Amino acid sequence: MFSLVAAQGAGSAWLSGAGTGIGLFAVVGAQSAFILRQGILRQHVIPVIATCFAIDAAFIFASVAGLRTLTEQLPWLTTGLLWGGIAFLGWYALQSARRAVAGGGGMHLDDSAESSRRAAMLAAAGFSVVNPHFWLDMVVVGSIADNFGHARTAFAAGVVTASALWLTAQGLGARLLAPLFDKPGTWRVLDGTIAVILSVLALTLALRGVG
Repeated sequence: MFSLVAAQGAGSAWLSGAGTGIGLFAVVGAQSAFILRQGILRQHVIPVIATCFAIDAAFIFASVAGLRTLTEQLPWLTTGLLWGGIAFLGWYALQSARRAVAGGGGMHLDDSAESSRRAAMLAAAGFSVVNPHFWLDMVVVGSIADNFGHARTAFAAGVVTASALWLTAQGLGARLLAPLFDKPGTWRVLDGTIAVILSVLALTLALRGVG
């Protein structure tokens, strides 16, 4: 009887985690814009998704285990990540803006280039870890998980499941849009949109940091 109740509690915690994860992750942000572009290009999509998922999973479980307490005890860590993230978003926004103006986008496939694969994976890691919104999400996950007691691990597993579904939907689903991007003008629109999104995010975070 006790095991049945425990299983039901774990199932409820998992569903709550999945719902929380979808609510947190299913937004158009810096990471989403990057994955969308990689998916449309069909360049290193699986390594990018795998990198983002591995980082998400590690930090979700770490947050449930006490990452929130660490950031509360070390406020300078949060501040450093905030400004580091602003710099990273600003730099990538500038690169996107340059491509939009110069027309540097396009369906240039280079799957054989290992350096390009590494660059894509490093960028994916950057959009995850060097991203203040990522840390805010982790703090929220850790805070909510505290309400589930011994079922916190099941809650974390639900959040991880939501991350896997959202990342896969973005990366693989973006391939369906590839036929729309045969024209260079379409790439300029996409890169310009990405530049605007990242610039707004960087400016918003900078105003928050100054305030």
